[in-house]
Amino acid sequence: MSQSKSKSSSQSRSASKKDSSKVHKLALRGSSKVVNEFFEYSINTILFQRGVYPAEDFTAVKKYGLTMMVTADDQVKAYIKKIISQLKEWMYGGKISKLVVVITSKETGEHVERWQFDVQIFGKSSKGSSSKKSGDQENAQAETSEPPTDKTTEEIQAEIQSIFRQITASVTFLPMLDGNCTFNVLVYADADSDVPLEWGDSDAKEIKNGEKVQLRSFSTSNHRVDTLVSYNVHRLAD
Repeated sequence: MSQSKSKSSSQSRSASKKDSSKVHKLALRGSSKVVNEFFEYSINTILFQRGVYPAEDFTAVKKYGLTMMVTADDQVKAYIKKIISQLKEWMYGGKISKLVVVITSKETGEHVERWQFDVQIFGKSSKGSSSKKSGDQENAQAETSEPPTDKTTEEIQAEIQSIFRQITASVTFLPMLDGNCTFNVLVYADADSDVPLEWGDSDAKEIKNGEKVQLRSFSTSNHRVDTLVSYNVHRLAD
């Protein structure tokens, strides 16, 4: 809907302006697809690397020049597919500012890890956004910034590879997850986003007195994604 609105607002412009606008929209759509796929593989990688589900519940696929593990469990697959499908709409509309994966202990209900992916859309005006889904009430700011110089697909892939290697290596400093755990995905979307009925508001599910580690980022011509993991440092002493 947002793309059709911007299209109609530029109808009075010259043909060359229209063509340029169309190219930009195609570039934004392609960039959104890259970010969306990154989120899908990030969720799967976190679930596998952190042992939220047994290793035998995953299968290996090739992506980004790496061997990636994705869930083979039908219920988990369906849940992730539902999230990514809705995320796709919001991404194409430029309405996402953050995606968070929270790992929670089933026994205690304590949030033990929080993986946060901040999304910056280049050229987007700063405005408040509230979360939709198991999302948060918290407002987020989408900063306006100049886009980077054009990157090749190989350069973007190399940056994404570095992030996944860091997620894999995170087992060296993250405390072991004890007992059974579950996970939630929170999405911060603009307040004017259309939200499916099954998505509800949620608190931020922050880690109390948690330690934070900033991981690498990647960027396209339209988006920048920064990665941060928070964890319960007290479990190191247990």
